Amino acid sequence: MSAVPHEILPQILVLIQSPLLQGGALLALLDFFQAIVGLPSLGFRDLLQMLIKPIYVSASHQYTQGFSIHKQAFHSIAKCLAALTVMSPNEATNVVNQFISDVKNPKSTDSIRLFALLALGEIGKHLDLSGQSEIQDVILEAFTSQNEEVKSAASYALGNVSVGNLNKFLPFVLREIESQPKRQYLLLHSLKEIISCDSSSSSGVNTLKPYVQTIWSMLFTHCECPEEGTRNVVSECLGKLTLMDPASLLASLKQHLTSPSALTRSTVVTAVKFTISDQPQAIDSLLKDCIEEFLRTLQDGDLNVRRVALVTFNSAAHNKPVLIRDLLDKMLPDLYHETKVRKELIREVEMGPFKHTLDDGLDIRKAAFECMYTLLDSCLDRLDIFEFLNHVEDGLKDHYDIKMLTYLMLVRLSNLCPSAVLQRLDRLVEPLRATCTTKVKANSVKQEFEKQDELKRSAMRAVAALLAVPDADKSPQMNEFLSQIKSNPDLASMFESIQKDVMATPSDTVVMDTS
Repeated sequence: MSAVPHEILPQILVLIQSPLLQGGALLALLDFFQAIVGLPSLGFRDLLQMLIKPIYVSASHQYTQGFSIHKQAFHSIAKCLAALTVMSPNEATNVVNQFISDVKNPKSTDSIRLFALLALGEIGKHLDLSGQSEIQDVILEAFTSQNEEVKSAASYALGNVSVGNLNKFLPFVLREIESQPKRQYLLLHSLKEIISCDSSSSSGVNTLKPYVQTIWSMLFTHCECPEEGTRNVVSECLGKLTLMDPASLLASLKQHLTSPSALTRSTVVTAVKFTISDQPQAIDSLLKDCIEEFLRTLQDGDLNVRRVALVTFNSAAHNKPVLIRDLLDKMLPDLYHETKVRKELIREVEMGPFKHTLDDGLDIRKAAFECMYTLLDSCLDRLDIFEFLNHVEDGLKDHYDIKMLTYLMLVRLSNLCPSAVLQRLDRLVEPLRATCTTKVKANSVKQEFEKQDELKRSAMRAVAALLAVPDADKSPQMNEFLSQIKSNPDLASMFESIQKDVMATPSDTVVMDTS
């Protein structure tokens, strides 16, 4: 054990500042600190000072309000400190009082205030802090900070402190949501933290259950909020609550699909997205039986409802394709319908002396193409590749964001379905050629040159992938395009560089030709 303080611990204290520290590695660190506290020269206070030194020492030398270490390190250090405090409950009162003081102190830097709030939240998740009479007011006061990171930490702190004594703090949070509309977004985030923490364990579920209907009803009163960010938090809360009682709460969500309000319908459909997660859940069989009803909103009359339906469809295809595989014959026509450019959604607005064109359909088209890309990975055997390629061709002539997605699709398709791609090669090459030979106006801003350069590079990567398809070199259109590239020094240099990158990165993709 003599190696711990002099050899192991110094390396751990470096590791804890890594922005990559998370998951199992972070949990192992928490166990490590709980195991060593109390060893010679490694008492609670010794370890506390070692943990907080990077934040407090650097803050004392700061002349700005910026953060000197990565934000993720603040979370990791706060979790380690909470793990120590749980093992040393006699120290908890003094430590919590110190952090409350740090939050209140007008001389505290934003980095100290941020860390103190995170630490209060992590400690409060495990220990009942209801005996600290001013903790609620101190955290709420931090909601008024000019620094967004500090406000977010305050929201996180309130939610996690509430977990430590739900009976006292949850009614307070719910009252604040109703009475403080300006703080509603942050308070809803606090509620989300409460639900997330308590829904992850059986004891937490039992503690929260008496409040579920109250929370559920309150959330539906905020489905009409004009701020999409707030509605998204409401959706996440609804989705996570549904996991606690899927049989009855899924049925309640379905009832709101017929709401006359488009905002409510979009909130409900987004809530379903948050019931879908990577690991198997008890809700999966129920979801499979009813997800068609939620995805039928791909035919909704409201543009935003259709967009969030595509996002939910994409989430299911990515995380749990078994939910939607058998529905693709019904859903794909609606999905492909949303890849089309619609002139009625394009408008011109005047901004000072300039006129700008706005395409209100761009976001939904992006959502549709993102969904198509996901289906290539998860449901390729259920796709008609030639029909799929028809819409990829359209995307190659669309907006910058859509083009970038379709170039990625071409790379995947060249690997997965080479013979189908070969049959369409001449039609695919033409829009790629148009992108690579387009010149930006001389008086354009720097960003336009950079965007066009990135488009060309991405298009060239697609061309390199198409060239790897057997017999692609027999295509007259492809050969003509290659000659054009070679005759232009800039394009030739770019293409040569990309080909070298492709050769240096071996593909581990399994070729699957479904044509």
